[in-house]
Amino acid sequence: MTTPFLADVPVRSSLALTRRWVALLAPLSFSDRTLWLAWLGPDGRQSPVLAPVEDIPIGADWHLAAGLLDVHSEVARSILGDDVHLAMALTRPGEPVPTEDDDEWAGAFHEVLDSALDGTWSLHLAAGGRVEPLVQSPGFFVRVGRATARGVEDGLR
Repeated sequence: MTTPFLADVPVRSSLALTRRWVALLAPLSFSDRTLWLAWLGPDGRQSPVLAPVEDIPIGADWHLAAGLLDVHSEVARSILGDDVHLAMALTRPGEPVPTEDDDEWAGAFHEVLDSALDGTWSLHLAAGGRVEPLVQSPGFFVRVGRATARGVEDGLR
């Protein structure tokens, strides 16, 4: 039996996305602040692009958050389908408990990304040996489930 390449295994839930980040970021020990970017297509499969944005400031940077839209547009064009999910993980030293600064980053992302990406983004915190969701996108995974079900039905016909 062979194990499929991680990007070939669809992410179908918020919990599965948290587990994916655990696998991608292991070992879960960080000395610097980095924002990791990954993309999921409409079938839940991960794009091979995994991009680190290093040296993230402690406080939120709205300019950086807005710049993510350009990066997202570029990567999303290479993924088939209209419904592309931007998955982000903020890694930092310290405890795995969200700080005021983490909440400020989440607020900046909400302000910049919510309307532009129709809520199709998420943010996880990786610190202190753990990965925890800060912002989830359950609507995206409902759509992935529907697309998967349609694909199964089409295969049965």
